[in-house]
Amino acid sequence: MTARVFRHLFASSWLTRRKLPPAALEAIELAIEASEVRHAGELRFVVEHALHPLAVLQGQTGRARALELFSALRIWDTEHNSGVLIYLLMADHDIEIVVDRGVRARVPDERWAALCHVLEAHFRRGDFQQGALDAVAAITDELVRHFPADGDGHNELPDRVLVL
Repeated sequence: MTARVFRHLFASSWLTRRKLPPAALEAIELAIEASEVRHAGELRFVVEHALHPLAVLQGQTGRARALELFSALRIWDTEHNSGVLIYLLMADHDIEIVVDRGVRARVPDERWAALCHVLEAHFRRGDFQQGALDAVAAITDELVRHFPADGDGHNELPDRVLVL
């Protein structure tokens, strides 16, 4: 617990910006825009460099924080219940994918866990941008399969990467 507290206390936003510079964030945003044209799902990508120290002391996990953001950002509130959150907690090197109930009913949790492992491998190699783009592409494939485009092109959630 002590090591985790120190990781979060001394995590810095500049390190997150170094790993995911503005050009990488823009590439991810463009990938999300292109993705959402192909299906009726909604993707959000959130990067957080560290949790508040009190949250760490209370034992908040990356998964719990991802669920909190899924709710706060209203990703669950899409027309087809097809929202997907990709959440990176840089201080813990944690990757979480949270899906809405419509997606969960069609795609097993094991698929999302496998995708997180692929992302983790990219990140261990320091390949953050390509890992993120590959994740968006894999999620796109699932959403195209289960939520084909409905023709209205309505974008319910922002495509911009949220950096906290």
